[in-house]
Amino acid sequence: MEPIRIGVIGLGWRSGVVRYWHQPEGRSVVVAGADIDPVRLDKFRERINPDAYTTLDYREMLARPDIDAVVITSPDHCHEEHAVAALRAGKHVYCEKPLHITVEGCDRILEAWRESGKHFMIGFNMRYMNMYRTMKEIIDAGEIGEVKAVWVRHFVGLGSDYYYHSWHANSRNTTSLLLQKASHDFDIIHWLTGQYTRKVAAFGALDYFGGDKPNDLTCPTCDERATCPEFRSGPLVKCAFRREVDVEDNSTVLMELDRGVKATYMQCHFTPDYQRNYTIIGTEGRIENSETENRVYLKSRRSGTWRDLSDRIYEIKASEGTHNGADPKICNDFLDVILHGKEPIAPPIAGRMSVAVGCAAAESMRSGGQPIVLQKPEPWMLASSIHKVGQH
Repeated sequence: MEPIRIGVIGLGWRSGVVRYWHQPEGRSVVVAGADIDPVRLDKFRERINPDAYTTLDYREMLARPDIDAVVITSPDHCHEEHAVAALRAGKHVYCEKPLHITVEGCDRILEAWRESGKHFMIGFNMRYMNMYRTMKEIIDAGEIGEVKAVWVRHFVGLGSDYYYHSWHANSRNTTSLLLQKASHDFDIIHWLTGQYTRKVAAFGALDYFGGDKPNDLTCPTCDERATCPEFRSGPLVKCAFRREVDVEDNSTVLMELDRGVKATYMQCHFTPDYQRNYTIIGTEGRIENSETENRVYLKSRRSGTWRDLSDRIYEIKASEGTHNGADPKICNDFLDVILHGKEPIAPPIAGRMSVAVGCAAAESMRSGGQPIVLQKPEPWMLASSIHKVGQH
């Protein structure tokens, strides 16, 4: 069997995941890369494949008939352009999350996917983490009864490093960090509950970052670099207190899902630690994860069954690879989708619905917390959906 030949659009730090696809003796090889930065082209060849074809124009790469699939790891606002072009060029596509920064852009990607007849996969790697797969299994086994409530606290202790020193901090590039950063969490809420969100209300503000510093100011050139708590010397060094920063760093989202589950999501970018804390409450108990302890706790309530006899602790096993072992698993799954027609754990509609929550939450947050009803997808988009039971 000939290996799948993969090209990559966007060779920044997100593209590090492609090393799991470069298997010269295996099922796939990374043979091409495109980016507007020539330095990244050189680093891509050094890091992944010295013989790879590289170009400053992604369209030249898409025109090559010897490329079977395209991985999109470009900035969020470029995803529609790149995904639609790749699908129309007859390539299978893997797109990093979020699918796009607008619902309309997501819908155009899904329409291009339907017309292409090719495979499409969204990069929701949290579905592949042992922690959240364990929580999914517990819920699907009925261990906490019928899910009724979800509480999520997202401590983004590296908010400055990853977001406010870079292009992410301006809404024209991301819409909101409730879309960019929380797209994973909205998807996991949908996946664990088996329901999509139908209505949201949100509140948030810039409580720490942003300010009146010049937009072209960088940490190494700043007069306050010796005393600023957000001074950085790495690759992302834009001032976190510059004028153009306009995405909220402290926010809360209230969500009502299809069959009545109530969910709350809280995100803060200036906490001292980095972790996600999920609590899922059902009619017969609740589960809560601890990323710092690598555990899931299950507490039961009176149900008249054997569950009354004990509470339980699940010790989550470690897996090799980045993002707690999720990245090599999702990369392998993309190959199975192409080669064997496997249904992806996260269907394309999941990417669209996660973005819909983030966009509606941003709209609500910026209009004083007004409840927003989400834009409904076309019926055909739901043909492959999260409502399939037991698919892990």
